[in-house]
Amino acid sequence: MPGISNDWLEVMRPEFSKPYYGSLYKKVSDEYRTQTIFPPQDCIFNAFHLTPLSRVKAVILGQDPYHNAGQAHGLSFSVQPGTDIPPSLVNIYKELHDDLGCFIPNNGYLKKWADEGVLLLNAVLTVRAHQANSHKDIGWEEFTDAAIRAVNTQDRPIVFMLWGAPAGRKAALLNNPKHLILKAPHPSPLSAYRGFFGCRHFSKANDFLQKNGVEPVDWQIENI
Repeated sequence: MPGISNDWLEVMRPEFSKPYYGSLYKKVSDEYRTQTIFPPQDCIFNAFHLTPLSRVKAVILGQDPYHNAGQAHGLSFSVQPGTDIPPSLVNIYKELHDDLGCFIPNNGYLKKWADEGVLLLNAVLTVRAHQANSHKDIGWEEFTDAAIRAVNTQDRPIVFMLWGAPAGRKAALLNNPKHLILKAPHPSPLSAYRGFFGCRHFSKANDFLQKNGVEPVDWQIENI
């Protein structure tokens, strides 16, 4: 697996020497050698590479990467350019339009959000082709929980946007009163109508950031 080279390295370094990470590294390396695994190996840590810890303003948590070819590239809910927009992201765009008036773009490439300081982190960072949750419980959750704890300890206001029950349970890792925790049902077609639509998390996040003297996130994804 590739390494992490920016300011995340210092806070995540202790994880690399723990027994679980040794097992995780071997398992994932074996899987890439013998199976079709997503995202591409050099994209596993893209969430960290594209959004240094010192620049995190908001966190959006996903579960595991998309498992069809050409989709996953290491950012939760995002797909590579030229790929159909997945149903959950379609609903995210609908809520963003209703909340902030953003136009719905012709792509699902969310790199701009990462560049804006939104940590697009999945709880599990790899998956077998066409097998959702196939890398669940092999150690990634321990690694990404450590990353969430690292964000929690930052001494500045950060917004956590927790969509769906698994993401919502991560609130147990968050105890810093400087941060804002927003919870809603998952944006998938199965649950978006139970309260994701109308949650207004995007405007709430920006209102919180602005009130605390932080530049708000430009949520508009441009057409390609």
